[in-house]
Amino acid sequence: MSEQLLMTPLHSMHVEMGGKMVPFAGYDMPVQYALGVRKEHLHCREAAGLFDVSHMGQLRLIGEKAPHVMESLVPADIIDLPVGKQRYAFFTNEQGGINDDLMVTNFGDHLFIVVNAACKAEDIAHLQANLSADVRLEVIEDRALLALQGPQAAQVLANLNPMINEMVFMDAAIIQLAGIECYVSRSGYTGEDGFEISVPAKNAQALAGELLAFTEVEWIGLGARDSLRLECGLCLYGHDLDPTTTPVEANLLWAIGNVRRYDGNRSGGFPGAELILEQIKTKNINRKRIGVVGNTKAPVREGSKLFDGADNEIGIVTSGTFGPSKGLPVAMAYMDTNFIAIGTEIFAEVRGKKLSMTVEKMPFVPQRYHRG
Repeated sequence: MSEQLLMTPLHSMHVEMGGKMVPFAGYDMPVQYALGVRKEHLHCREAAGLFDVSHMGQLRLIGEKAPHVMESLVPADIIDLPVGKQRYAFFTNEQGGINDDLMVTNFGDHLFIVVNAACKAEDIAHLQANLSADVRLEVIEDRALLALQGPQAAQVLANLNPMINEMVFMDAAIIQLAGIECYVSRSGYTGEDGFEISVPAKNAQALAGELLAFTEVEWIGLGARDSLRLECGLCLYGHDLDPTTTPVEANLLWAIGNVRRYDGNRSGGFPGAELILEQIKTKNINRKRIGVVGNTKAPVREGSKLFDGADNEIGIVTSGTFGPSKGLPVAMAYMDTNFIAIGTEIFAEVRGKKLSMTVEKMPFVPQRYHRG
């Protein structure tokens, strides 16, 4: 018997809006609406898109030593994270692999953590198993999560609270939107300027309604969410990241704080540190996450094998689709480090045919975060 799918507090709105609902990470979620994936994607790049990401896990880590607990589990610099700032991090395992990627915000009296839906239960158990006596974990069950993304997101949200205009990329604040207390960060996963908004579940539909009243805003489903993040070179956990892949192989060195590296004053101290720091030092890895674009119009999907000109297998695609903004197929792959130079021609096997592709620098389209 199939497991009962969970519903977000916005579920009925998606159904009313004609959302095509599919199972995703245990939830009944909209993959697209009437506009369709391509138009939703382009709308988000040109105006503002509203995403329901309430399936993700929202947690609080409370206690003076909360940053120390968190820093013992991730390679990011959490102890020095200023109040009102957010940082990308990932849980590593003893083999140096990535167990999940997440966002950490310092709200002063607690850390606010957002984890992936599919890893929620494991992440909660992992945190609980590593708490110190003076730190407690609170699982937030009564809040929804919205993302408002796109070049017009800020002007829309500023109508509800002009304080929005003072925020820059990765700022976070607890502010009122339409009279509702929200946790707002200027961040997102589309490569565009935008905001993630944690809102009490009971007020989620009212806030979504306020935002959708603006002509610039359209609902965006999981399909366009995927193509948007892929065009901007952003990883999807369970596809581009997994427990067997190290941050160095994943090309995520920027997320490892300088103070946590070999010559840093808080070097190591996270699971798998010895192996990860050794890889950073020696650059000795056999494969690396890279971007490739198609030289034909045929999309190259996850699982497609990659070959060199002599027909030797050299890698595998972990995410792939047609990039509506790029106008070409785009993919992320893990490839033999001998073939990752920008401009290298490689070949993807699609339905028995070898399609020409070229290694290209990511992001495939420019990221447009508001850095002030």
